[in-house]
Amino acid sequence: MTPAAPALGGVAPLCDHASVGVLISSRSGLLVFERATPPAGIALVAGHVDEHGGPEQAARDEVTEEVGLNVTRLHLLLDQWRPNRCRRTPSGPVGHHWWIFQAEVSGSLCPSPREIRAPRWIHPDQLQQHALRTAAYANGAVDREEFEREPGLEPVWCRFLHDLELVTLSPAGLDRIEAVL
Repeated sequence: MTPAAPALGGVAPLCDHASVGVLISSRSGLLVFERATPPAGIALVAGHVDEHGGPEQAARDEVTEEVGLNVTRLHLLLDQWRPNRCRRTPSGPVGHHWWIFQAEVSGSLCPSPREIRAPRWIHPDQLQQHALRTAAYANGAVDREEFEREPGLEPVWCRFLHDLELVTLSPAGLDRIEAVL
């Protein structure tokens, strides 16, 4: 997720309430990483649409910016509103319209150290374990410091991955996760 650069005077720019997320898969699994900036969590490529001109271009640009890969094909998987906060100054209701894509890519993984820590390919069972850790955090069984030290999925990704049938969480668990967005 491209961090918001402070505007003149050190004020973060306004949120455009439009974001993309990108799933990149290989034989080794799904590409995930820990965010180098808040919020804590295991995440996939994501960012705001604003300066990119549209969701598809934003998805392509974010993949290149965050993990150094080139998108050769995009397929839209989901298009939905999520009530997640970001570091930018809100300019209306808190949340984002999200476009979630599956990408085919080329090139060599070259993560941005400014945005990415510990990139790795994980299998579905590992993804499920990260989702369950986030549910435990949302339920109060894991405190914030512990979650930041050993994060589960970034909360906003839990519903997307559940809706895509990549993880399974209970309706109550999803509601609790929604509350920590």
